[in-house]
Amino acid sequence: MANKNIVVLMGGKSSEHDVSLVSAKTVIENIDKDLYNVIMVGITKDGQWKLVDRLDHLEDGSWVNSKTSAYICPDTGSRELLLERDGKVDRIFIDVVFPVLHGMNGEDGTVQGLLELAAIPYVGCGVLASACSMDKFYTKIVVDSIGVRQAKFVGVRRHELTHMDEVVARVEAGVPYPVFVKPSKAGSSQGVSKAENREELIDALNLAAKHDSKILVEETIVGREIECGVLGMNEPKASGVGEVLSAEEFYSYDAKYNNEESRTVVDPELPEGKAEEIRKDAVAIFKALDCSGLSRVDFFLTKDTNEVVFNEINTLPGFTAISMYPMLWEARGLSKKALVQKLIDLAMNRYDV
Repeated sequence: MANKNIVVLMGGKSSEHDVSLVSAKTVIENIDKDLYNVIMVGITKDGQWKLVDRLDHLEDGSWVNSKTSAYICPDTGSRELLLERDGKVDRIFIDVVFPVLHGMNGEDGTVQGLLELAAIPYVGCGVLASACSMDKFYTKIVVDSIGVRQAKFVGVRRHELTHMDEVVARVEAGVPYPVFVKPSKAGSSQGVSKAENREELIDALNLAAKHDSKILVEETIVGREIECGVLGMNEPKASGVGEVLSAEEFYSYDAKYNNEESRTVVDPELPEGKAEEIRKDAVAIFKALDCSGLSRVDFFLTKDTNEVVFNEINTLPGFTAISMYPMLWEARGLSKKALVQKLIDLAMNRYDV
């Protein structure tokens, strides 16, 4: 029986381009080569799709100079990857796609929409779940509907900042200082600031507006940062929980990827019943957002009252050496290789192929 062709998409136009490449390397190394022919396609920071010939080209960055352009054909009848070099085009049938793309144009439903048009099975959440989960404001609206506790919030549009006094008054009426200000659709804490007063709020709003047209201003929750993995489709299961110990005041992009003192702990000691409450809420949120395949759901455990408070969901969590999602499942006895295979199986089963 011939191996199936799996296309691994990596890189992308978002600020998390480099993290995506590291995650992709881990995924590629854990795909069963006895079952799949792995075809690596990298997306450059300016949006060009390139065939990655060898894994070491991915590691040294030389893949961006590849002379072979790669395209996924949206024609439902073909399910093909088109490889173009020197005016010649090769066509390869695609059995399944594994998108390892973090942030905008990767986990926001856009790539997922292309694959839906082409009727190609793919790993991870669908268009609706990806788009809603990427947009923190709409995630909060959905989570409000199922009664899970989350931080108070106010939404702001970029164009409203021309009337900054009105925006500030609305924020101050809805959320007490200190507040966190976030681009609604940015990933890995890009453009996130903490504001203690009106002057800092204005600066934070202007910074967030550089990253997105929608901005979320949230109540500050003081507590432990707890994460939980969810895996599955119709009957999703939660992993155990992990704790983020940030070297900085909050888990910023630099704290996450550049500060070696930041670390994560799997199965931390929590008050009785709290781990199970987090696991239950994680699955409920996963279902409410119509997620499929995988997601990592992040919470706070408040400092004084040990209350579980939802923070955000990530539908394509990292697969790097420091990424919580695969670590949580490894702690439950599911190796990276078994996890990757499970995700591929879920993608194929969703399309009944």
